[in-house]
Amino acid sequence: MRASKISGVIGITLLSAALLTGCGDDGDGGSDKPFAEDSADQIAAKAVEATKGAESMRLKGDMSQSGKSVSMDLAVDQAKNCEGTIDTDGAKADVRHTDAALYLRGNEQYWKAALKNKPGADKVLAKVTDKWVKMPADDASTAGMCDKQGLVASMDENKSERKGLKKGDTTSIDGKEAIALTKKTGGETHTIYVATEGKPYILRTSVKGGDKPNEATFSDYGKPVKPEVPGKDETVDMKELAASGQ
Repeated sequence: MRASKISGVIGITLLSAALLTGCGDDGDGGSDKPFAEDSADQIAAKAVEATKGAESMRLKGDMSQSGKSVSMDLAVDQAKNCEGTIDTDGAKADVRHTDAALYLRGNEQYWKAALKNKPGADKVLAKVTDKWVKMPADDASTAGMCDKQGLVASMDENKSERKGLKKGDTTSIDGKEAIALTKKTGGETHTIYVATEGKPYILRTSVKGGDKPNEATFSDYGKPVKPEVPGKDETVDMKELAASGQ
């Protein structure tokens, strides 16, 4: 099976775009609240810039996509090192990106879905299940998979989504104080939580209501991301597997 077909199953870029909801600029707040002198738009802009500038972060989220439950937990840095897990209704894959190579270790359910209707699937399944599969570093389908800047930039693609957010109350996200910025669109309520202490990092985004509810939490800002290269005895090279006709 081609590496592009396998990696395409993951769809991290699409997932992150859905999780990282747009930011707004309207709002009000009393003088006793954090960011009292800033509008919601100004707070959101500061949050996006701070998050872009962070050396690293961890993104953990859950969403519903095409009737399936999708979750991810991924740590990534500016150098595109990353490590984490993606799970779609039990089809689970561990991901590592280091030294310009992507390694993916899927369970049997993951590979059965990825190899469905592919010639020689049974033979390949036995070779790749629970093994670290090394993917070509230049594969177009994996581009952006561990790109921190790309993940953050996805939230700001549609400038119109940055209009109409309102300041909410402060709350605690994993022990850190944050201010909520909310916006209602149709039957959906979009909320972004921004840290009120230290740098104004995005700490959480959520969409409630509608047919695509999701939530993402951002943490471990500045924490080094150092994924280990899997051992040769537990690694299958996709190029070599393809060259062998499997």
